[in-house]
This record gives sequence, structure tokens and C-alpha cells, in this order.
Amino acid sequence: MGLLFKTCLITAVIALDFVSTVASAETRSVPSTQAEVQLSFAPLVQRVAPAVVNIFTRTIVRERRISPLFNDPFFRQFFGDRLPGGRTREREESSLGSGVIVDGSGIIVTNRHVIEGADQIRVVLNDRREFEAEVLQEDERSDLAVLRINTEGSTIPSAILAPEDTIQVGDLVIAIGNPFGVGQTVTSGIVSALARSRRGLTDFGVFIQTDAAINPGNSGGALVDMRGRVVGVNTAIYSKSGGSLGIGFAIPSSLVTRMVQAAKDGGRIVRPWLGAHGQEVTAEIGEAIGLSPPRGVLIDSLSEGGSLMKAGLKQGDVVLAVDGKPIEDPLELRFRVSTKPIGSSVEFDFWRAGETLHTKVRLEAPPEDPPRNITVIQEGSPIDGAEVANLSPAIKEEFNLSIRGGGVVVLRLLSRGFARRLGLRQGDVITSINGQDIRRVQDLITSAKTRPRTWKIVILRGGRQISLEVG
Repeated sequence: MGLLFKTCLITAVIALDFVSTVASAETRSVPSTQAEVQLSFAPLVQRVAPAVVNIFTRTIVRERRISPLFNDPFFRQFFGDRLPGGRTREREESSLGSGVIVDGSGIIVTNRHVIEGADQIRVVLNDRREFEAEVLQEDERSDLAVLRINTEGSTIPSAILAPEDTIQVGDLVIAIGNPFGVGQTVTSGIVSALARSRRGLTDFGVFIQTDAAINPGNSGGALVDMRGRVVGVNTAIYSKSGGSLGIGFAIPSSLVTRMVQAAKDGGRIVRPWLGAHGQEVTAEIGEAIGLSPPRGVLIDSLSEGGSLMKAGLKQGDVVLAVDGKPIEDPLELRFRVSTKPIGSSVEFDFWRAGETLHTKVRLEAPPEDPPRNITVIQEGSPIDGAEVANLSPAIKEEFNLSIRGGGVVVLRLLSRGFARRLGLRQGDVITSINGQDIRRVQDLITSAKTRPRTWKIVILRGGRQISLEVG
């Protein structure tokens, strides 16, 4: 009997608690204090969601139907892309993503991979208005693009980009975007890591990591802090299935701000040049040089006239921090510097012979030395149809090349040239032809006049040396 009484009593308490919860839900009221506001994401979503847009792209893909016979390498050696016969068929590909309005006049930021190769870009606002968009700026290295829509003089809702380093690990964030085309969605989570290095996504590879669900279509959307500011642009997830596993990455707002400003100013992104190569200080390296705990970036080499050499750094120094922000690897060092404008000065903390030192480093643009001398190689050489330029610090920065010494870089390949059929790619560096060093474009032009029976070409691609032979 006692057990029955206790059970009935517990049931009654649960029932009363349920009635109380229902009554509370029916009598909801608008939060009146800051503490109450923080109990819900609704005020933040209402403020930021109108500035998050859907981006639809349309791409026309042209295909040629030809006889399988002409796919034979023997025929392609003679005809290349100029294959006889066949009909051209066009098909349309479409994709979707997200974007964030960062200026009420119609400036929108998104991921470059969202609009890459698109023939038409349409932006759909939260209130269902649609606009054609033009690309103001796109940067493959950071995977960012800036678009503009013609609002015909009207001001549209916009979001605020947060200043640099305003969030910490453990802070709450929300992700707003358009996953799977189902319409605008909001997910929440926390910041799992700052300046997380993730190679392969972009050349900078430094991201905010969050467990807020980011799914396909969220790319280009907003990662928002609890003050309603955009702290990052959602760009990628780590997933084995294609769905969110709670590991998402966003490009930090500091990098986004630089991209947007460059687009508004009508110029291209010019990143500071340190004139140095370095490597992460591992446990083994730290033990060898006496740096404990191991941290920072060990300077392997310095270029004459580079910013770090001018500031007094030497080979063997270890960069520990930039403007007070700890540096863990070369990717993070590159990121910290790339968010700063040319001509500004930053504080470097570095380690030398057991002592931590400090210095100011003035950031400068990479020099165009030697001049580019952009040239298209003509017939008579197996690299005809390749547009090439002298390798300079500026070119190395643009193409993210860590090559030491000279060479000639391939800027682009003409569709009808033999260089494309040879397998050359944009960003390849030609260093030798038939045993002769290629240091300048003129060396390449001179080698084309020799007309040997066999051509032996050495190129550098992605840190690897590749040898090509053409008979």
C-alpha cells in the first residue's frame, strides 16, 4: 500500500509539473532584461537572418559527341582538341549556396566555390526578392567571393562583420544558411577551436571550428556570435557521409573584412610579403634547439630585402606570436599577416638562443623583381600556347609557391596550344630544358629556337619535380 501511495504521489507531481509547463508555454512574454534575452536565440536570428541570402547559380556545359575512335591518344597527338566531326550539345547545371549581405547598398560575401564558373548568379533575399548578381572580387586562395546586386537605390538589411579575435573557444554561435535547398535554417553550437589549421580547403587553411551543424548549401552562410555579429563565413565540414558530424569550419571575419574592403576599393588582394620560409617546431626540433615547450615557426631561410630580414630576424629564429597572438605553424603565421594591410606595422615575438625578443615588422608588398615579362610561347616548342612570366616574389605570393631560386611560371594555357596536350598546368614552374637552366622568360624563348630532336623538360609542381620528354 505504501508503495502504491508513493507511486500515485509521484504521478500527481509529474502531472502538476506538466500542467505548469503547459501554462507557462501559453503565457510566454517578450524578454524584458538582457539575461532573459540570452535564454533564446530568437532576437539574434531576427536581426541577422534578413541579411543571409540564398545564391542560385546556372552554368552552361558544352559537350561534344565524337566517335570513340578519336579518344585514342594516337589521334589526339595530331588533332588535340580540334577533333573533326561530332556535334556540340549544351546542358545546364545549377547549384545553390548561401551568402551574407555586408553592406546595405548590395555588397554580398560568399564562398568562391559557390559561384565558381557560373554563367548566371541569382540572389534571393529573405523577403523573396530576387536580383541578378555580378562578381566584384573572387579569390581562390581564401575561397572567398564578393558579389554586388543592384538595389536601385534602396537599402537592404545587412550584417555586421565582427572585429578580429572577438570570440573564444567555448563561446556560443549560430549558423544561418540554406542547406539542401529546403529554405533558411538556423543551427547552434559552440566554438571548438580558433585558428584551426586544415590543409587542403584553402591555401591559408586557418579556420574557426564549430559543432554547429553545417550542411551542403550552408557554404557562404553566416556564423554569428551572441552579439549578432558575423564572426565567420561557413565554408566546409569534415564528414564521411556528406552530412554534418559536428565538425564545421568557417573563414574568420578578419580575412573576410580584407576581401570586402579590397572589392569596394576596386583593387585586387595584395598580401604582405615576409620574405621568409619556415617550419613548425615539433617536439624533436624543440628538443634540438632547446625550446620547451615546442611552439612557433622556425625560420629556415630569409630573402634579401624581405620584411623579416629588415626587422632584424635571422635564420634559426623562432616566431612565437604576431600582435600577441600565438603562432603554431606556418599556415597560422601566413593567416595572421594576411589580415593586415600593406604598410602597417605588427609586433613580432620571437625566440633566439634562449631569449624571447620583440620587434616591429613593417609589412610590405612583394616586389616585382624581376619584372613579369608576360609572354605567350609560339609554335616551334612543345610548350607553345603557354603564357609564362618570370618568377618573382609577387608571382610566388599569387600562386602560393614556396620555390627558392628562379624559373618561369605558367600563368595560363591557350586551348589550341601543344602545352595543354603536354599536360602543363597553371602554376607549373619550368626550371630546365634539355639540361639548360631556365631562369627567365628569355631563356625559354631562346631554347625554343634550338629545335632538338628530343625535348627534356623539368618542371616543379606542388613541391615535386616532374620530368617530361617529347620526341
